[in-house]
Formats: sequence, structure tokens, C-alpha cells
Amino acid sequence: MAAASAVTSSPIGRAWARFDGPGRLVGIDLARGFAVLGMLAAHLLDTDRRLTIDPDTWVTLVNGRSSILFATLAGVSIALVTGGPRPLPPERRPRAAARLALRGALLWVIGMLLIATGVPVYVILPAYALLFVLALPFLGMRPRGLFATAGALALVMPWIQPVLDAAPLWSGRAGAEIGAALGWHYPFTVWIAYLLAGMGLGRLDLRRLEVQGALVMAGGALMLFGYGAALFTAPASVGNRYLAAVLTAEDHSQGLWEVVGSGGFALVVIGVCLLVCRTPLRWPAVPLRAVGSMPLTAYVLQLVVWAIVALVLLGDTGDLFGIREAGLFVPLTVGLVVGCTVWALTLGRGPLEWVIDTVVRLVVGRDRDADTPATVSGGVGGPR
Repeated sequence: MAAASAVTSSPIGRAWARFDGPGRLVGIDLARGFAVLGMLAAHLLDTDRRLTIDPDTWVTLVNGRSSILFATLAGVSIALVTGGPRPLPPERRPRAAARLALRGALLWVIGMLLIATGVPVYVILPAYALLFVLALPFLGMRPRGLFATAGALALVMPWIQPVLDAAPLWSGRAGAEIGAALGWHYPFTVWIAYLLAGMGLGRLDLRRLEVQGALVMAGGALMLFGYGAALFTAPASVGNRYLAAVLTAEDHSQGLWEVVGSGGFALVVIGVCLLVCRTPLRWPAVPLRAVGSMPLTAYVLQLVVWAIVALVLLGDTGDLFGIREAGLFVPLTVGLVVGCTVWALTLGRGPLEWVIDTVVRLVVGRDRDADTPATVSGGVGGPR
């Protein structure tokens, strides 16, 4: 017992206990690691090809699906830091809501700063910020209600989204700036469904084998239905722009079948990652888990490094073709994985995660459950 205490009292011991403690859902870290690196691949690799049985096209899987996985995991994290399977009682929700709202505001500021670098990507953080705020009324809801609401929004909003996308606002004088500030490439009107589905997952006991297996089966069924329906309904949308926008599974389309199919893909990845981390494979997965343990730091760092390299090599941060030709993906990925692993195993919490958590504690106060073993699996900017 004394030896164990000595180990956990050292900085590295504390970092390891936080990273791989008995209360941590390390499978969620692994899924977030895949999401972060998937978005990096979508940005820096040639993924503008149709997915076929040819392995050379499989990298296309990261398009759209990585960011949807990221959003779903944000919902999981929100649920975990607000009680997990047992939502916080009403008297404790106002402080939790204030903490989440402030995190959202900080994410929005960071997102706008990233947009200002001129890197040619659709920065997801402003959309995240809005989703954090939209999640507040649902903090006390149980899994059944969350899944039902997410399902209703997933079925209804893709029919409304083309109308919203055609609004004169976006083609107006400040349309591009408003779109960037709202993260409209990831419209909250549709993406709230992913967040609420993730919150529903976080309200389940994700440590149970049967729950993890059910995630894989339910997600697989949604994938087959969504992507299969896209093929079946394709003839009906020929020549009709509205139906073509709705009855599609194309990446980033916000179409009905993308929401169903790619939402199912997110469930499968989360379930598989939770199952994998029940086995000895959790150890070779440590580097990816490290990336997923500090998703905000990893996401921001990749874009900042990208901007610096592009400016130095090309003199233009917006040259997407040039930066892809420069082969930045491999060295940036390796550097990110190695850096996050060393940091997580020696210092613990990611630097940006620590900054946001510190600001929130100073402004709103400490949530006494935020750092307990049951909830230490925060998402972007979440408690670590």
C-alpha cells in the first residue's frame, strides 16, 4: 500500500493515474484520438474520391465521418461531466450549465482565432461552442428522452436544412463571416442530433459489455439502413435539387441518409473502441489514447503548425494544394502522436484543457464532481 501511494504521489505517477486510472473510460479517449487524426487526414490527404472496394479509396472514410464522430463524443463528454448515468439533481445543474456555457464561449474565441490564421479548413470549434449552449436544456434528461429527441431531429432537420442553406443571409454582405462565426459548415440545426445522441450514450453505463456490444450492433444497423437507403432513393432525386439535397449520404451534405448512416458509423467506432480497450490492445493503443486525452490541444496544435509551415514554405497559409504537395500529413501526425504521448504520460492534462479548466474554475467555481474518476473523460475543453 505504501509503495502504491509513493508511485501515485510522484508527478509521473499522478499523470498515469489520470491517464489510465480504474475510473477512466479509456475507450472514449481512443475514439477521440481516431476522430482527431481522421480530421487531420481529411484536411491534408487527397480524399476527394468516391469510396469503392479499392483500398486506395478507403481514406475517403474520414471525410465527414471524423467530425461527426467528434461531435458525438462531445455529447458523451458533456453527459459524463454532468453525472454520467445519474444526471445531476436540479439544484446542481445551474453551476454545471454555467461551466459548460463558459467553455463554449472560450471554444468560440479559440475557433475564431484559428479561422484568422487563414488555414483553408472549416474550423469546427465555433459550431462546438453553439452546441455546448444548446445542450444546456437537456442536462437533466434521461437516455430514452435524449435518444428520442436526437432521432426526431435527425429525421426532421435534413428536410429543413436546404431551406436554411438557401436563406439570403449567406449570400449577403457579411454572409461568409456570419457562417464562419456560426460554424455553418457544421450547422447546429442538424448537428445537435449528434450531440444529443452522444449525451444519450453518456447517460448509459458504458462500462458494461452488453452496452458496448449493443452500440456496435445498433450503429451497424443504422449504417446499413442509411447508406442502403441512399442508393435506393437516388433515382427519386434525379432532376430535383431539393430531394437531391435531402436524400443523400454525401459527406458534409447534412442529408437525411448521411445523418443516419454516418451517425451509425460514430456509434460503431465508439462501441468498438470501448470493446478494444477491454483487451490487452489497450496498451499498443496508448499513443492514440494520448491524442484523445487532449483533443482540444491536438486539434488546435495541428492547425497552428499547419499555418506556420505553410507560411514559411509557401508564403500563403491558404494554399491547400501546396501544403498537401509538401507532404505535411505524416510528419505532423507523427509529431502530434509522440508529443501528446510524452505529455500525457509525464505531465498529464493537455495544456489547453488545463487553461480552459482553470479559467472556468476561477470564474464559475469548482464542480466537486468534475474531476472524480467516474467523470474524467472530458471532451474538447472538458474537465480532465
